[in-house]
This record gives sequence, structure tokens and C-alpha cells, in this order.
Amino acid sequence: MRALSSTRTAPVTHATPRISRELFDELTCWRVQTADADLLIAEQGAQVLSYQRTGEPPLIWLSEQAAGQAGQSVRGGVPVCWPWFGDLARNPVALLAQYRGEAAPFHGLVRNLTWECREQQVDNGEVRLLFVCPQPEEGLPGWPYAVDVALEIRLGEHLHLELRSHNRGQRPVWISQALHSYFAVSDIHNVAVQGVQGCRYIETLDGWQEFQQDDALKFAGETDRIYLDLPPRLELHDAGWQRTLFLESRAARTAVLWNPWIDKARRLSQFAEDAWQRMLCIETANVWDDCVQLDPGASHRLDLCLWSEALASPQ
Repeated sequence: MRALSSTRTAPVTHATPRISRELFDELTCWRVQTADADLLIAEQGAQVLSYQRTGEPPLIWLSEQAAGQAGQSVRGGVPVCWPWFGDLARNPVALLAQYRGEAAPFHGLVRNLTWECREQQVDNGEVRLLFVCPQPEEGLPGWPYAVDVALEIRLGEHLHLELRSHNRGQRPVWISQALHSYFAVSDIHNVAVQGVQGCRYIETLDGWQEFQQDDALKFAGETDRIYLDLPPRLELHDAGWQRTLFLESRAARTAVLWNPWIDKARRLSQFAEDAWQRMLCIETANVWDDCVQLDPGASHRLDLCLWSEALASPQ
């Protein structure tokens, strides 16, 4: 059975929360169905693939051309980027020096690993799943650090994601990370991101220079920016679907906003030529000057709380 695509199709839900296993092509997944929502998570990478509330278009976007292939990233959903984000060479020197492998893959080492669903709970209508990334005692290939990583997913009125890192080793460790969320939108021309006003950002498409955002962010071309010193809440206003998506995090001061637009979309895998119109990445992150130093015995939790409401007023 394939996962929900980015359509208006309403999910099949259950008055009593239901947790089941199914296949998305080659990938083993967990589906959570409640009276109000439908959620699909792949064991590979503990990646949320789709999320939809009853009577609404999807909140999380999954490419219509997404393929569930073992060892290959799936386009869309919420990939987990860890223990670094993006190009390792663009990370702080202390973090870069920790990797001893060959060519460093983009977005870290855990996206294509099979995570284990170790805990399942249902309490007062809220479902909780805990995924743990198994790894050798000596650490991941090319990255010899004893850091446990897990993702807790809670689905109730809101969707909560919490990426946990715990350094059980004897050396400090630097990490950058992100919940690389792809959001479904009615049309990229009709959306605006509130909460970035007054914030600095790195414009990666213009020599990685730093600028300041004056107004809400709207989109008229390829976008790839790292926003810094953000408030705890961002809002994605969608005039076409008359709704606002709220993104709240207590542990992230940075976010990456990305849309490939027309030309780059033609070069992307698992991506229709016109799909750029229907998605926007807002990646809750600890990157740039917000990277995390984990001392021996220390823990860190990168969290994201996501929900939607009817748009209060036309944008």
C-alpha cells in the first residue's frame, strides 16, 4: 500500500486510535489513525511520510513521485538530519573535524538507517511512538562517538516531534541537526511565513551573505535561506486553503526555508516538474551559530509542535 499523496483526499480515521504496520513500496511503515488524523512513519530514518487532519488537505507534503526504496531517501515528509545538516563542509570546524570517513553524505548519517520502534502508547486519545536509531557501540561509520539518538512522535490535537541526543561517551561532541519538514501548500505564490520579520538570514544563493528580513516572507523564485535567532513560533499562512500552519519549537533558534522553484525542480529526483508549486520546506534546526555542543553525559532535545487553524483574515 502506498502512502497518502499531496491531495485533498480525507484520511480514513478511527474513533479509537489504531496503530498498524504496512509497506510503502519496499519500506516498512507504521500508520497511526485517530478520530481526527492519519499519520504514516517509515522505519527507515524514522521519517514521517504523511500527515493529514480529517477534512483538511495534507499538512505534510509527500511527492507524488516518491519511491520507498531501501537505502534511498524519500522525497518529502520529515527526514531526520543528524549528526550534521546539509553539506558537512558548511558546518563549524569543530563539527567538521569529528568525521573521519570518506565523502560525507548530505544531511548526516541516519536518514537511510532502519530505526526501531521500541515504544507504543495510547493515553486519552493521544498516541506516542518512540523510534531509536540502533548503532554500534563504537559509533556510526566514520563518526566514532557514543551518542544515542531517538525520535519521539506524539499525535493528539497537535503533532509533536522530539529528536533526542544523549552523549554517553567521555568526549564532548558537536552536532547540527534538523527536522527537514516538507509542508503542503495550495500554491507557493499564495503563502507567507510570519515570524521571520526582523531576523537575520544567510542567503545561500548569494554567496552565503547575511541579510535582514523586513517583512513576512513571500515567494517569487528559488529560495534557500538559513534564518537566525528566530522566535519560538512561526506561522505559514495559506490564502488558497484558508488556513494557518503553526510551527513551535523551544529548542531551535534557526530554520531553513527552501523551495527549488522551476529550474532546480527539473533536476531533482522523485520530484514532478510542477511540484515546487505545492510544497515549502521549513526545517526546524540547530545549524550555523545554533549548533549544539554535547558534553559527556549531556542531552539535547530538538522539538517541533505542529497544528493548523482556519485563517483568521485574508492575506
